[in-house]
Amino acid sequence: MTGATGTVAGVVAAAALAGDAAATGRGAAGAAGPAGGAREVVHRELRGMWIATVANIDWPSKTGLTAAKQRAELVSYLDEAVDRRLNTVILQVRPSADALWPSTYEPWAACLTGTQGKDPGWDPLGTAVEEAHARDLELHAWFNPYRVANHTDPSRLTASHPARRNPGWVVPYGGKLYYNPGLPEVRSFVQDAMLDAVRRYDIDAVHWDDYFYPYPVSGQSFADDAAFKKYGGGFSGRAAWRRDNIDRLVRETGERIKALKPGVRFGISPFGVWRNASTDALGSPTSAGVETYDDLYADTRGWVRKGWVDYICPQLYWNIGLAAADYRKLVGWWDTTVRGTEVDLFIGEALYKAGDPAQPAAWQDPAELSRHLDVAAGYDQVRGHAYFSAKSVVTDRIGAMDRLVADHYRSRARAPR
Repeated sequence: MTGATGTVAGVVAAAALAGDAAATGRGAAGAAGPAGGAREVVHRELRGMWIATVANIDWPSKTGLTAAKQRAELVSYLDEAVDRRLNTVILQVRPSADALWPSTYEPWAACLTGTQGKDPGWDPLGTAVEEAHARDLELHAWFNPYRVANHTDPSRLTASHPARRNPGWVVPYGGKLYYNPGLPEVRSFVQDAMLDAVRRYDIDAVHWDDYFYPYPVSGQSFADDAAFKKYGGGFSGRAAWRRDNIDRLVRETGERIKALKPGVRFGISPFGVWRNASTDALGSPTSAGVETYDDLYADTRGWVRKGWVDYICPQLYWNIGLAAADYRKLVGWWDTTVRGTEVDLFIGEALYKAGDPAQPAAWQDPAELSRHLDVAAGYDQVRGHAYFSAKSVVTDRIGAMDRLVADHYRSRARAPR
């Protein structure tokens, strides 16, 4: 990790942001229009970076590092965010029904020591909040509500794990274990587990990704017959009941966050297609193989229109011009979806695809991501971007991040509020 200027970040960041305060938003000098070009100064714009901990995707680089080494790696990522003139880190703190803080509900995360439940000897979330804020970075705590494990063997969980104490809560599916969203006691528990971090730390936002009911696996069924029989009687069918389960989780969590700490935001980063227009006239001009409303039972458009979230950050992980899911068309659809609401729209960007030889030709061009920001600048509801993920921000395989920063992030900007 570079982190070259991060060592003085705490000193210079306040002055840099004070200078940015003179700007007046998207109409500031140098702001790009639909035709593209670099924004010199932007007053409020999310510039985020996901730091994934599940399976040690980004951090820690491997399990079993000393507390000092883990901390050094984390701080280096924060310094990298400052160097890239980002303003937000989205840190995965509950990757698989375990925790990166001393939770009173769930065990220590396995990604830290290699052994679930083993104390790593420090408080990663507490340190992340403190060090991020020292650099004028927002810290969004990223939680996965229902995933329990990336395997199907409960005996591999620590003996005190809630999933072992309550085996009736758990459903094996697609080679993984999940909490059953159809059980009210599960919904209450996962909220309590996540809100423990909100209560104890000065986080800036609660952030969820795209995992609600699991992505469909061909030939397999999610075994929730008993829960549906018990709780699904008032619904038109299982799909409507499942959507209501997720709706309740979203609405209740948002309400509880605001009751606990009104200043903490609630944001979700879903798969980028709600429904195809061929399925629903309100859907996007896409032909995606997955639709969140029908396959994940996640009514992402409904959450926005009902104002249940503070921000939505759809994962638009496709290139401009892709026939099945054109980045440009999806930005336009989401811009229309949030218009007239108080929900901020950020765009999730697939930096990890840049330079990947398995990806289409568009992703071999270092300018593809910079063009994404040119496109988004033509839509006044788009208030920023987040990049997956931190390791790709650092390695920057073909210089796509370098190009994007040079074109669009010439000065620092504050995150929207």
